Amino acid sequence: MSSVLYDTPGPRARRRNLALSVAFGVLVVLLLWWMWQKMDQKDQLTSALWKPFTESEAWTTYLLPGLANTLKAAALAMVIALPLGAVFGIARLSDHRWVRVAAGTMVEFFRAIPVLLLMLFANEFYARSTDVTSEDRPLYAVVTGLVLYNAAVLAEVVRAGILALPKGQTEAAYAIGLRKGQTMSSILLPQAVTAMLPAIVSQLVVIVKDTALGGVMIGFTELLNSRGTLAANYANVIPSFIVVAVMFIVLNFLLTSFASWLEQRLRRSKRSTGAVLGAEKVDDLNAAEVGGSYGTGAGGASF
Repeated sequence: MSSVLYDTPGPRARRRNLALSVAFGVLVVLLLWWMWQKMDQKDQLTSALWKPFTESEAWTTYLLPGLANTLKAAALAMVIALPLGAVFGIARLSDHRWVRVAAGTMVEFFRAIPVLLLMLFANEFYARSTDVTSEDRPLYAVVTGLVLYNAAVLAEVVRAGILALPKGQTEAAYAIGLRKGQTMSSILLPQAVTAMLPAIVSQLVVIVKDTALGGVMIGFTELLNSRGTLAANYANVIPSFIVVAVMFIVLNFLLTSFASWLEQRLRRSKRSTGAVLGAEKVDDLNAAEVGGSYGTGAGGASF
């Protein structure tokens, strides 16, 4: 089926696409076979290395506590970064120059700094300037770094989503007497959320993955850090990496699947839901119009 942006491929194009698909599939199979052979040569596929994952100790002692810390840090960062990013994104659209400039400076500053550097700085700050215990400090540092960086990125997502809406939406809201705050909360944001949702979800996935930086650099016992301890005890480095990678894939797949369901639900809820009027209702409306409710009779006002 052809459209303005897409033409239905002809016989030659279909044959070419099929040949490219087959060639790509063959390359993927060859790559997987090569990786399998290399791991087999290094004895990384022996059952002894995978056996710990069939026992409860590896999960209850290492992987599940690490997963719990990953989810805890990611959830805290999301809960704080999302509203903070929305506030800064809206502030960048303010009519007041001092608000707009201050918010823009904060967003550009924290967006330009690597999230790992923010985590390291936060860790040193909590260690030298606060009474946060050494056990809680890695979590605080990871969450702080994730919030500062991702709130700045989400602020740009919010600002771009609002600016992408037709200008007539704002003009129509002002025409019926809404103030700017009412226009933003009742007209612009509800429409922009659906458009922003894919970008927001992508950033939430980044938050989940970036928790691993805290485990590598500041000793936060998240999933990847727990994997290192497990691999040191069982000497199964490659299998442990594969298992943790699969866990991250499943976790992010669940997150994106939920977001896709939510986006579809929001789109359905915004469709027209006007009720079909029955014959009695139509007769009542016609009678009211003839009687003067909409005209000049029966004391109706004339416009």
